[in-house]
Amino acid sequence: MNIRIQHDNQSHTPGAARGQSQGGIALVVVMIAVFVLSVLAGAFAYSMKVETKLAMNANHQSDLDWIGRSGVEYARWMLALEMRSPYDSLNQKWAGGPGGSFETNGALADATLSDIQVGDGTCSIKIIDLERKVNVNTADPATLDQIMRVVGADATEGSVIADSIRDWVDSNDTPLVSGAESDYYQGLTPAYYAKNGPIDDISELLLIRGIRDEPEIYSSDYMNNQRLDRFGNPIPPKQFAAHLVDIFTAISTARININTADRIVLQTIPGVDEAIADQIIRIRSGPDGVDGTEDDTPFANVGELASAGIPQQVAPQVNRYCTVRSGTFQVQVDAQIGGSKRTYIAILGRNNQRDIQILSFYPL
Repeated sequence: MNIRIQHDNQSHTPGAARGQSQGGIALVVVMIAVFVLSVLAGAFAYSMKVETKLAMNANHQSDLDWIGRSGVEYARWMLALEMRSPYDSLNQKWAGGPGGSFETNGALADATLSDIQVGDGTCSIKIIDLERKVNVNTADPATLDQIMRVVGADATEGSVIADSIRDWVDSNDTPLVSGAESDYYQGLTPAYYAKNGPIDDISELLLIRGIRDEPEIYSSDYMNNQRLDRFGNPIPPKQFAAHLVDIFTAISTARININTADRIVLQTIPGVDEAIADQIIRIRSGPDGVDGTEDDTPFANVGELASAGIPQQVAPQVNRYCTVRSGTFQVQVDAQIGGSKRTYIAILGRNNQRDIQILSFYPL
């Protein structure tokens, strides 16, 4: 009897084990299926969210374009009214300053550059005059040599860069002593030609001999770039006192506004050293020593630079290089409607109060 019972128990145990094993496998399969379906559902929901966002952006694109253009028109209006002042400076409304007496008592009294309502959307505006920099297309040899000294280039690399910039911009194919024309660039990989025309965008400088070999002189963004010598050894990036992207502009009236130029750009003016540049800023920024505040005392004309210690022998040249009026402006408009945003850039040329041209307009 006991033996039979034992036999029965042995005969039923494998079937029960198989049943439990199959049940466990089924549970695992169900859990995997649930997980996969959850992932698919999540991916579908995310895709629907992205599609909805893209559809909303597409619906708002036309509105954003009009808001961007409206922001540019607002900037034109503001810059036209600013012509009532005999100079342009960092404490004025267009530059984000508090404004002078003629601004706070007139149409610009309530003008703002932030959260401007345009229909159902808003925009914020940033205006920068390009006369705060040196026009690379019109810079003469003396100015280019001065710039090389200001950025801290040694004599050899400074002359190579200065001459190569002039060769890139001029219309002939004859290289200057330390410059480069198409013959040089055709020997590079990849090969290309010298432009022999005005620079349209400052980033073109990265194509020019001397700068393409040491891009850290162009911008600090290249300080971490790894370059190797012909033996494969790393070349440490050079340190420069300033960078060309912060000094040059490709478009302006070709004079430097002494009320808006920074300390580095002021030193590119012949006869202006570090001490004189600091004195210019001290005079224009007023008692608090900070540009763009209520107590600023901007220069009303270039002749007032004499009070900053400009040497008498270079004073006649100052009128050639300097101004207190800006005529070219970069306008950045950040447009928003609903949850959609877009940034637009415009370049304005201001000839007079009634003639402010839109030279370019494009989205970023």
